[in-house]
Amino acid sequence: MQCERRNIPQEAPERQQEGALCLIGAFSYQRHRPRQESTNLPVTASRTAEMTGVAVVLLCLLICITAPANCYPDGLVTVVCGSMIPQHGSQPETEIIHTLTVDKTTFIPGDLIKVSLSGNGFFGFFIQARDADNLDAGAVGSFSLVDDQMSQLLTCNRLLNSAVSHTNKESKTLVEVYWIVPSNAPTRVQFLATVVETYAIYWVKIPGPVIIQTDALPVPLIPVTPSPISLDFNPALTGRFNLSGCGSRKFCIRNPADCDPKRDVQCFFLSFTTQGSSVQIEMSGPGKGYVAFALSHDQWMGDDDAYLCVIDGQTVAVSPAYTTGRSPPKVSLPDILQDIAWRVADGVIQCSFRRKIWIPTTVERYPLDIAYYIFLADGDAEDGAIKRHNRQPLITSKMYDVSGPPKDIGGSRSPLLIKFHGALMFVAWMTTVSIGVLVARFFKPVWPSSRLCGEKIWFQVHRILMMTTLLLTAMAFVLPYIYRRRLSNRAGYHQYLGCIVMALAILQPVLAIFRPPPQSPRRPIFYWTHWTVGTAARIIAVAAIFLGMELDALDLPNPWDSYTMVGFVLWHVCTEILLEVHHYCLMPREPVKVPEDQIKILHPQCNNEEGHTFKKIVLTIYICGNFGFLIAFLAAINQL
Repeated sequence: MQCERRNIPQEAPERQQEGALCLIGAFSYQRHRPRQESTNLPVTASRTAEMTGVAVVLLCLLICITAPANCYPDGLVTVVCGSMIPQHGSQPETEIIHTLTVDKTTFIPGDLIKVSLSGNGFFGFFIQARDADNLDAGAVGSFSLVDDQMSQLLTCNRLLNSAVSHTNKESKTLVEVYWIVPSNAPTRVQFLATVVETYAIYWVKIPGPVIIQTDALPVPLIPVTPSPISLDFNPALTGRFNLSGCGSRKFCIRNPADCDPKRDVQCFFLSFTTQGSSVQIEMSGPGKGYVAFALSHDQWMGDDDAYLCVIDGQTVAVSPAYTTGRSPPKVSLPDILQDIAWRVADGVIQCSFRRKIWIPTTVERYPLDIAYYIFLADGDAEDGAIKRHNRQPLITSKMYDVSGPPKDIGGSRSPLLIKFHGALMFVAWMTTVSIGVLVARFFKPVWPSSRLCGEKIWFQVHRILMMTTLLLTAMAFVLPYIYRRRLSNRAGYHQYLGCIVMALAILQPVLAIFRPPPQSPRRPIFYWTHWTVGTAARIIAVAAIFLGMELDALDLPNPWDSYTMVGFVLWHVCTEILLEVHHYCLMPREPVKVPEDQIKILHPQCNNEEGHTFKKIVLTIYICGNFGFLIAFLAAINQL
């Protein structure tokens, strides 16, 4: 995250630059100086020039050795304690995409305040707490860690543990630490964070929430743009929504299904409470732009009755809308809504309002006593206008009447057809094809005389598994097109790799139809072609799976999904290497001539049965491990 040149006074930057240039020049001279054989100089002159070159190199090294460049991928960046600015030679970003939140808005000395930094993948960070009324002053208080593998404590301005930074260059989406309130804490404290996404892309002093001492007089908050909590609070909402009454007197939808909106910042929550001829609606979720829900007659966007809570400057606009196709929704006046209230705090948008069950004057407002599919979405907004949602909206699995019997349900951000697509691809390219390849490659001699339906058993097992792979791939291949009815403009290279895999999977049985007899001179050509096409299909399929796991429609938990997939690949490769080594060890060697009466004692014949038993054990263990990986992925898909 930070580079520093040591042993050089900061008032002499010219010397640092000269040292770096000198060091580069020295190595450049050594690498690019002309060879002596190519010159016409006498030997003595040549040696003199060479000695001069060596002297120049040694002199430059002597000058530069006091100014080495040290980088900080390990996060030891105490040099930026004051400015919080990485010295990366580029300007920081201005559009903030990361969020700094806390679990309390007031404190007393000795409290533990949970601080969370979240956003798109970043590898470097630096967090401090400072006096909100004097942000240029030093750090305040100290921190304790939640995960010491991800973060570490630093000492700034001789104050122990007064800052937190990264420990490695791995990508992160969430960092959590605890701030310990000191006895001499100022009245108002604000958290600041510097975030590094790449060497040239970083944010400096991202403003976080301001927390206030409980016994201090309230001071009006000065909005800090674009802080996600800089909005004023609507007096009608004084706290987060809770689960009280869900399933008994309120119809509730949560995502994740077991989250609590009162405690979990990442919880999306929507509730409907019937009150006579109207319904009280509460909606909340993390976001910097908007949260919205819609009532739909199907599981497709378009012709839906929608309701938006959009951050617009220093307020939140709550309004009904109507969607047509995939175009932006048409916003209507909020005159059909009553008791509108909103609140933005800790990066969570909340709004509530009341609406009549029947509104007969317009066809765009659906009656609330009929069953609908329910959508719940979030995304960014600019000047009060919403942008396309960043991820797949939550969609209920079936239609519900929100004014009917109270329920407490969840939903899925992955359409059912896309779930089946992912599950079928995992089964085909993790299990059936892998086992089929091992059987054909290493188990031909294990069942030499056993037959199944007139063919050798290894060949039948291989053929059945490969045809199963082709069938599963074909079924999975058509599901996204059935769902979207076209190519997706957000699937990237995944869909193109899928097309290649489908073509190669079809080509394999076509090649098998034209397979020449075993004794034909063209048999080796078929063998290598068959192997090459099959291996290419497997490699491309794994690459497509890696990309598909990160798509919005099937966004498996990251980085768990990548680590598990890497584990499966290593599991399969190690199994193949083990069987390959075992096969090599069993290959017959040149016979050694020994007396006939000692053959059975000193040189027994190779026990093929023992070798076959080993292979069967390895195959059994491999299949069990393979199914373990498969079940893990299928369970993750089921939880989406």
